[in-house]
Amino acid sequence: MKADDARAMTIDQIDDEVLKLKKEQFNLRFQRATGQLENTARVRVIRRDIARLKTIGAQKRAGRPESAPKARPETEATAPAAAKTKAKTAAKTTAKPKTARKTPAKSRSRAKTKE
Repeated sequence: MKADDARAMTIDQIDDEVLKLKKEQFNLRFQRATGQLENTARVRVIRRDIARLKTIGAQKRAGRPESAPKARPETEATAPAAAKTKAKTAAKTTAKPKTARKTPAKSRSRAKTKE
């Protein structure tokens, strides 16, 4: 179920749909336990649909307009902070160049004597 479809529903319709999905989830649980479940991905879809409907129902009960998620606009105050964070990350990654590992003198002399 899409979130837009759920937002178009009333609170009572959402509650009925959640109840229907919980019954289906219960049946799928039994099918899995008895080894009769063929579409295992359906369990995950049902679980997420229930969560989506519950979230939208809670938003509607709280009276949020349109039950849409709040968008966080980027303001002038937050833009420089994001640029500073990116600059710090870039500085950390380029701070220490990797150097080649040198072998100790003892290991070189032993290798020559064994030949």
